[in-house]
Amino acid sequence: MQSVIEIDGLRKAYGDVEAVRDISFSVAAGEVFCLLGPNGAGKTTTTEILEGYRARSAGDVRVLGHDPEDGERALRERVGIVLQEAAAQAELTVTEVLTMYGRYYPRRRPAGELVELVGLAGKESQRVKLLSGGQRRRLDLALALVGDPDLLFLDEPTTGFDPSARRQAWSTIKDLCALGKTVFLTTHFMDEAQALADRVAVMVDGRIVALGTPAEIGGRDTAPTEIDFALPTHVALSDLPALDGAEVSETAPGRVHVITREGLRSAHELTGWALERGVELRGFAVSQPSLEDVYLRLTENQEATSR
Repeated sequence: MQSVIEIDGLRKAYGDVEAVRDISFSVAAGEVFCLLGPNGAGKTTTTEILEGYRARSAGDVRVLGHDPEDGERALRERVGIVLQEAAAQAELTVTEVLTMYGRYYPRRRPAGELVELVGLAGKESQRVKLLSGGQRRRLDLALALVGDPDLLFLDEPTTGFDPSARRQAWSTIKDLCALGKTVFLTTHFMDEAQALADRVAVMVDGRIVALGTPAEIGGRDTAPTEIDFALPTHVALSDLPALDGAEVSETAPGRVHVITREGLRSAHELTGWALERGVELRGFAVSQPSLEDVYLRLTENQEATSR
């Protein structure tokens, strides 16, 4: 697929401090690409270089075929940005703000359509200063969409949203991608990255330490399966069937934890054994490491190596 963003050997230094250290990746058209990393990892610097707000020290960067450092209007008209913090004109109404900003673009989406899209219906005549924090973040998203951009940069877009509003924002982002829009997302919410991202890059200490789909990154798809359950008081750990190659331990009295590379087989053997004997395995749960588990391992390992 055509690349909307191309980065090759990007570096950014502030004196003797390297904030971004020789990173390379591309983002395809219609993709949601999520950049993860702890504070100070270089995410914001990288994003600001892509947006054209910060000059790079070395490397090649192309965004929609342009060098963002040149600040060309032809690029800015095709890009929408949601910053971590924004301040629309407080005395204007939602409709007035959207209409005013829409006049800056050669192609624009109607204010009424944007209000519906981001979930601000009924607030069209509300002054910006009277909106709640979550409503202001929805307005930020609407302002990023007002010029009908091909590429959208979202920096912590759902901060301050309640769970329902977050899910609605996710749905909006997915709808945009269905229309062929490309999204570059930074977030600290692992569930958000897992729900939205086609691919994830983890950045630590200025470097990309992992890149792949949420299911595959850091070997997540091949990680051992974990099975947890509680045994009745009359059943001992030694009564369980033998599980070839599995690690079986008792984490608390009557509470069993199994680590296995044969998740399906082990779960089948345990449940079959329990059904045959009429044994209830309370709280039976089968899982693999979450994206958050993998992220924490990647960042902690890399930070320990860098010390």
